[in-house]
Amino acid sequence: MAAHFRESPTRAPLYVLYSWYLLLWFGITSRRQVGTNVYDREWDVLVVLDACRTDTLREVADEYEFITAVDEQWSVGSHSAEWLAQTFSTDYRSEIERTRYITSNPHARRVLEQRMEPPVNNTTPVDFTRWDIADPDSFEALEMVWEDHLDDTYRVTLPETMTDHAIHASRTHDPDRLIVHYMQPHLPYLGPALAEGREPTELERQGYEKLQSGEADRPAVYTAYKETLRLVLDEVEELIANIDADRVAITADHGEEFGEVSAYGHPEGFPHPIVRKVPWIETTAQDRGTREPQVESDTERGERVDIEEHLKDLGYR
Repeated sequence: MAAHFRESPTRAPLYVLYSWYLLLWFGITSRRQVGTNVYDREWDVLVVLDACRTDTLREVADEYEFITAVDEQWSVGSHSAEWLAQTFSTDYRSEIERTRYITSNPHARRVLEQRMEPPVNNTTPVDFTRWDIADPDSFEALEMVWEDHLDDTYRVTLPETMTDHAIHASRTHDPDRLIVHYMQPHLPYLGPALAEGREPTELERQGYEKLQSGEADRPAVYTAYKETLRLVLDEVEELIANIDADRVAITADHGEEFGEVSAYGHPEGFPHPIVRKVPWIETTAQDRGTREPQVESDTERGERVDIEEHLKDLGYR
């Protein structure tokens, strides 16, 4: 975000004001939660679609039999790091201890290890040590799938990989509570490229950044985003046909801005409903045994993915 202010010096005062606002916002929310924590809802399996807008999900809902209604709720964050810090609060330690969390989001490692978060979207650094966050050992299990399952072409953990890990975990461990955190439909908007078997275009890699800079129009960017949502929903459909669960909930950590109120992406601490009001879908799952998961590592163990580089792959510059 700071880069955009540097490109437009007349907006520099807004950057300064927003930085001060973030300090105040995080000072308040580190002590008092704003929004509905997912642990305050009933579910056995929670599917998190990263950066999924409620309105876009409603646009494609009729294409999926497992979606009968799309409700919504206020998220505890407008950014993944903020959502993680608020969701996995020590206030919910007893629930976290019953949870196997499988994630393709690299923010999970930093936040759950309570390290200082460097500038997110190049704005104010967030010191997550002020939050009372459960440590990694608090979980029944914590699987950072992104660390050794990045696709070479798309530079992200593909949704099919996440589905395979979730099916394997469900059948092998039968966790009391399972969270599956898909990275899609977050940048890169790889839906069209994956469907066509090609590398993503610059528009698909940068998405709303191209819209913000004026190098692309909204319909082109939004279409790629929506196709990426369909891509991940296809995998969610596979998931619920290959695990057993009486209560499955599908939600998002935050939404995505495409120019509403002159905002783009999902700025941290941002109160706008587009990013803070997230979908909530309830369904069930029955294992029909239609898929045998493949969970082999795509890279050598010990060659951990560099967090900084992977965040750039996801649009955090």
